[in-house]
Amino acid sequence: MDTNQPRPRVTAQISAGILSTGVALAVGHAVAGLVAPGSSPFLAVADSVVDRAPSAVREATIDALGTADKPALLISLAGILAVLGVVVGLLERPRRPIGSLIIVALGLTGTLAAVTRPTAGPAWALPTLVGTALAVVALRLMIGALFPAPSSAPSSGAGQVSGAGAEAVAGSGTEAGPGSGAPDTSDESAPATRQGPDRRRFLILAGSAVAVIAAAGATGLALTRRAADAIAERTGLQLPRVLSRNAAAPVPAGVTPDAPGVTPFLTSNEDFYRIDTALRVPALTTADWRLRIHGMVEREIELDWESLTAREFLDRIVTLTCVSNEVGGDLAGNATWTGFPIADLLAEAGPLPEADMLLSTSVDGWTAGTPLEALTDGRDALLAVGMNGEPLPLEHGYPVRQVVPGLYGYVSATKWVVDWEVTRFDRASAYWTDRGWGERGPILTASRIDRPAPLAELEPGPVVVAGTAWAQHRGIDRVEVQVDDGPWIEATLASEYSIDTWRMWSWTWDAEPGLHTLSVRATDSTGEVQTEVRQPPIPTGATGWHNRTFRVSGS
Repeated sequence: MDTNQPRPRVTAQISAGILSTGVALAVGHAVAGLVAPGSSPFLAVADSVVDRAPSAVREATIDALGTADKPALLISLAGILAVLGVVVGLLERPRRPIGSLIIVALGLTGTLAAVTRPTAGPAWALPTLVGTALAVVALRLMIGALFPAPSSAPSSGAGQVSGAGAEAVAGSGTEAGPGSGAPDTSDESAPATRQGPDRRRFLILAGSAVAVIAAAGATGLALTRRAADAIAERTGLQLPRVLSRNAAAPVPAGVTPDAPGVTPFLTSNEDFYRIDTALRVPALTTADWRLRIHGMVEREIELDWESLTAREFLDRIVTLTCVSNEVGGDLAGNATWTGFPIADLLAEAGPLPEADMLLSTSVDGWTAGTPLEALTDGRDALLAVGMNGEPLPLEHGYPVRQVVPGLYGYVSATKWVVDWEVTRFDRASAYWTDRGWGERGPILTASRIDRPAPLAELEPGPVVVAGTAWAQHRGIDRVEVQVDDGPWIEATLASEYSIDTWRMWSWTWDAEPGLHTLSVRATDSTGEVQTEVRQPPIPTGATGWHNRTFRVSGS
């Protein structure tokens, strides 16, 4: 890298590198609108990063950033590409195309990432290849304007060779001189001179690159307007009518403790956690949706929206929990789901006796392996289309997703589901089990303190401590609280709605001055007490008692 270049030229080089990188991304995204949104080079690389990140890194990221992990990844990747664009511009020269080679290497990386996506085809390579080719052309032209070829200034009236001609002669590999067979037209008294940057030409080229980026961006937005179509459709969509005999049981009084700041029994759609691998929310309309049921079945079935919604639907309240939830974490939510029993659909297909797994696939290629018995044992496993009385939000699986009580989402709660393969655990595996997570994913018993807030300053005297406990599809029978190293004291349980929902609890503490740590543990309906042993989420879910520390002021 030549550090002696004038500052304006260095700035122009950096601009050329960043603009060329922008051309690759923008054109690739636009072409991806014609091929498939997932073939966009930027998104394909980001998806590959998510897929290949070690589980420990993924869990640490979720723990630190929560649901902001995806925006953080995209911003970080954009920053890395911007830095690489700077390097590309600084290293590129007309006769030393190092920057171009870097762009080609990035293009090959993007192509590989695109064609290895689960739902990819050969055409998925096209967006990256087209974007890379145009980026190299843009870079070569802009750098060529900044570094014109050297020319010769003869002292006599002899003909002058300059510009591209001089470069061609210089690069021809033919030496003029005795024995060369070529006439010696050199003039030793005419030193070679280097022309200055063609600033006007560079500005025209840079402006053209900006125009290409803007046009490609606009084209990409127009070609990927499916999200807007899905949003518009969802806004006007009417959920299937649920007959009174299929409605969820009324929520009884007393399911929530009478204390300020406690967790609501039902989680709103806006507050419901979202953890998945989709860096962009799939935009699937009801007209596009199909569900194919195949594999180890007596008969294959394909459902569309009309054939699904022609059936009798039901409402059920079910708590979902993410396996990534740390002890005391908030990656759990309780909602009313509207859908059709999965067991009835499977019965129509007729699973063969030796089958023991349902491999479900999302429209973006993500997979989950669910024990077949958990879908056919009578629990409220649903193919859901509604959430809290509304069509599913796009980020929660619109138009159709799975809800299965008692199992962590990574083995059951497939969003945007489009394929069911009835198979066996010894014949197939799913996305997260391929990455070292447990195979069947039963939810572990958990409890947490929701109020008072951590490190709260409390007044001496009665303090209401409240929280939430869950052991989906087993139910909670007892919750106990401990102050410092004192005895375990049984808390008051709120009314139980069902064994498939979380249960609220409360306890009135006669707080004394000082610094105190409160711990909580739960016992499920089988009599199993929540373990004290701390274990991270990998591979089967976090365990351990949740605790919070409070300071009680002096009297």
